[in-house]
Amino acid sequence: MTVTPRAGAVVLALGATLGVGVLTGLAPAAALAGPWFLVALPLAALTALCCAFSTADQHRAYPDAPGGYAYIRNQLGPWPARIGAGAHLIGRAGVAAALAGTFGAYVFPTDRGLAGLALLLGTAVLSRHVRGRVGWVVAAVVVGVLALVTLVGFSVAPPENVAAPVDGAGFDGIMGAASLLFIAFTGFERVTAPHPDEKTYTAKTLHVVIPVLIGGVLVLTALVGVAVLRQLGSARLALSPAPLRDALVAADGEALLPVLAIGVAVAAVASLSFVLGSTRRTLVGLTETGDLPKVRAPWALDAVGTALAVAAFLFLPPTTALAVGACGTAFYYGFTNAGARVLLHEDRTWPMRTACLGLGMSVLLAMSAPAEALVITAVGIAVGTGLLALGRLRQPVG
Repeated sequence: MTVTPRAGAVVLALGATLGVGVLTGLAPAAALAGPWFLVALPLAALTALCCAFSTADQHRAYPDAPGGYAYIRNQLGPWPARIGAGAHLIGRAGVAAALAGTFGAYVFPTDRGLAGLALLLGTAVLSRHVRGRVGWVVAAVVVGVLALVTLVGFSVAPPENVAAPVDGAGFDGIMGAASLLFIAFTGFERVTAPHPDEKTYTAKTLHVVIPVLIGGVLVLTALVGVAVLRQLGSARLALSPAPLRDALVAADGEALLPVLAIGVAVAAVASLSFVLGSTRRTLVGLTETGDLPKVRAPWALDAVGTALAVAAFLFLPPTTALAVGACGTAFYYGFTNAGARVLLHEDRTWPMRTACLGLGMSVLLAMSAPAEALVITAVGIAVGTGLLALGRLRQPVG
């Protein structure tokens, strides 16, 4: 069977995307917006679409640059790049911690802490070996399991659910939910800004791949969200640490729980591998520009990224970790879109207006994060930026 570059790119990105938002984001989004969290999904998807356009154009302009930190530095200068790098590292640590917590809740509910920690450490060792060759397997398993949950959720009559009123279910609640659900779409850099040793896709291919990828994730996440909401109701969904599992139980699908656990494990490892890989890429960029000291041991940067994720996992509850991850990631893409906005005309394959819209939406979603997450993210970015600047000042001259 012949696989087209477009199909291969979509599948590759799905392996990095599916599992983050649909597994971690539905319950906290419902806690903020009640059943209206479904309205937030298109807003998150639109923001991700603009961000994907911006990263694709920046990679085309700087194909050898190590990721978004370098794009921001080339276009906006060192200080915005340091702030963007701090936001990215905080965001990736939060997402990794949320994934680890979700893995524990679904796969080892009686030993969530140890299971999540084992996932972080194990994936850190294996992350360089999870490549595109397993992308089809990952996508098939995860999509199949999510489709199964959706089918059961729609085919079995739900129990009686009493929808309790939810504070902040207006505009603020919907935007807060969109901030959390934005994470569901952020694996697109796997194809829009691939690593140097990975396949690069043409602008013509990406013009099809990016909308198909974002649209596919939007439809799949919405279907799962409606099915879970149908079985649990908004109040119970908001309180559930593992809503897909609880939806299966509510629909008399306990026999399918081992299948769900397998799908969650595959999705968690694939998504976490991408998250840790993108963390390492930012750290590589920081060492190349001198904002971090150069290291000789190839595993040292992996250890730094893993340590950040473990710290977030140990000190933040999964819901807070996800909110911090979403907030930091949105701030990072704000800087990324700002850099794409000033690209030369010949470096563009998408209109400048998409970068402007992405910039505005990214900042709006970041500022709509829960207050606690916003404070933690702001402090983390400030501390991280200060440390990077201090490290630069301590570098020997010439």
